[in-house]
Amino acid sequence: MNSDLRDGEIIRPMTSKEVQKLVEWAGEEGWNPGINDAESFWNLDPDGFLAIANQDELIGGGAIIKHGNEFGFMGLFIVSQPHRGKGRGMKLWFTRRDRLLSRLNNEGTIGLDGVDQMVPFYEKGGFTPFTRHRRFQLKQPALELIQSEQVVEIGSVSKSALADYDRQCFPVRREQFLQDWTTQANVESFGFVSDGRLLGFGVMRPCLIGWKIGPLFADSIEIADALFQSFQLASKGMPIFLDVPDNNSAATDLCMKYKMLEVFGCVRMYYGPAPVLDHQRIFGITTLEIG
Repeated sequence: MNSDLRDGEIIRPMTSKEVQKLVEWAGEEGWNPGINDAESFWNLDPDGFLAIANQDELIGGGAIIKHGNEFGFMGLFIVSQPHRGKGRGMKLWFTRRDRLLSRLNNEGTIGLDGVDQMVPFYEKGGFTPFTRHRRFQLKQPALELIQSEQVVEIGSVSKSALADYDRQCFPVRREQFLQDWTTQANVESFGFVSDGRLLGFGVMRPCLIGWKIGPLFADSIEIADALFQSFQLASKGMPIFLDVPDNNSAATDLCMKYKMLEVFGCVRMYYGPAPVLDHQRIFGITTLEIG
């Protein structure tokens, strides 16, 4: 595994402090991570991070999150500026891919979100493009917003109902993650309930700049809009970012309604079979870092 590393360099599991450092690097790169991302990601899978290091110096790292036996996700991949262009990132990336594959079943699938210039490299590594994810920004809330009576605090929704709904839009059931994600510090989490049934939900977490909504899952654009309006009312006038999949045109329509600006784009890719999901319910993915 380490045959072409330089003297003293190793690839090894990351510590929680190193994951925090990796998230800090993400902020310096302009990725605008969530304030609580390092803690949330670590709690999801403490074994899901690999570093390349030289003694105590962190050179680079990345996530290899195991969401379940059938699905994992690679993200948060950064090599520090002084060490780029020297082959370390390539070595770390392939080691991460192979390590995550070893953590999954033989038929397991890995997902990632790759920037355009890296797509050919990921294709050589066995990944196939699936759909584009575009980040839209709402600089300030709309002037006329409605707080629907059917939008409720997520705490009033049962954990099992929330996990059941989420499973339609994510490859594996993730009840514990949802419990942690929806209750992190300073988060806003809402569900849309009609006649006792959950028809959509979303989470808006605080970031270095403004907020990110993710996920935003809903039965229809009207329900997604009702949730989005509630998030705008809770945003304290700060910018809101939403990562939208191209394979749900209604999600883009929602962004266009509020004249949101496209500020970033990447490609969702899979190693192995693409998961079977209800894509028409996905108005915003959870994160680009961990899926």
